[in-house]
Amino acid sequence: MMLRATPALSLLNPVHGEALGPLFSSVSSPSSFSLSRLNSSASLASSVRFSHAKKESSFAVCAASRADNSRPLTGVIFEPFEEVKKELDLVPTVPQVSIARQKFSDECEAALNEQINVEYNVSYVYHAMFAYFDRDNVALKGLATFFKESSEEERGHAEKLMEYQNKRGGRVKLQSILMPLSEFDHEDKGDALYAMELALSLEKLTNEKLLNLHSVASGNNDVQLTDFVESEFLSEQVHAIKKIAEYVAQLRRVGKGHGVWHFDQMLLREEGAVDAIAA
Repeated sequence: MMLRATPALSLLNPVHGEALGPLFSSVSSPSSFSLSRLNSSASLASSVRFSHAKKESSFAVCAASRADNSRPLTGVIFEPFEEVKKELDLVPTVPQVSIARQKFSDECEAALNEQINVEYNVSYVYHAMFAYFDRDNVALKGLATFFKESSEEERGHAEKLMEYQNKRGGRVKLQSILMPLSEFDHEDKGDALYAMELALSLEKLTNEKLLNLHSVASGNNDVQLTDFVESEFLSEQVHAIKKIAEYVAQLRRVGKGHGVWHFDQMLLREEGAVDAIAA
């Protein structure tokens, strides 16, 4: 918002203590209106004029005192930002362009939408894994619960990115989601190890895309976006990669047989402990 002094319109102050009689009059211009109060001698007056140009969004008030040789006391003009003025001219009723947007590049906006798509795709794959391990002929409830919670977490990340996109004045543009696998029983590795290795690759992919988003933000000198990615995602992503890498190592040790059931029971105990702490 720009502020500057103007001598064009004035507020004239009467001498303290003199009685004033009301007088309200309109000026010749149809786009302005004047309010005046004159005393009985008409030697001193106070007036306020509000002016609105036909194609300009501005409001001006200026103060002066005839008792002080009509020297202006104060003056302010309020002028909207250029994008606001443009918006008022083009769409006077329903805004189509964000007026909250500031220092937010198109490249950052596109990178955020790409990350939203990544999070939803990963969530979709995890949901397919949940459906597989929840079958009656697979019945690995620990893995099913783990992947269901992982799916919900990734979807939560996507929603958090969407909220941030809107906060910065960008536009969320959802893209297509690829159809995931429905079968995860690998001939050599079995289903648990194969699914967990796939989960590890998905977490590393997500981390790579987050680092790319951070790089785009840094390249555009967007400090707010870099801080958002660092504080909300990167540390958590490193922790997830470490945890799933440990699960992969453990499943490689136990093989495809009875050890998978014990691993599944361990997941159930861990998730139960987490729920108890949360409660």
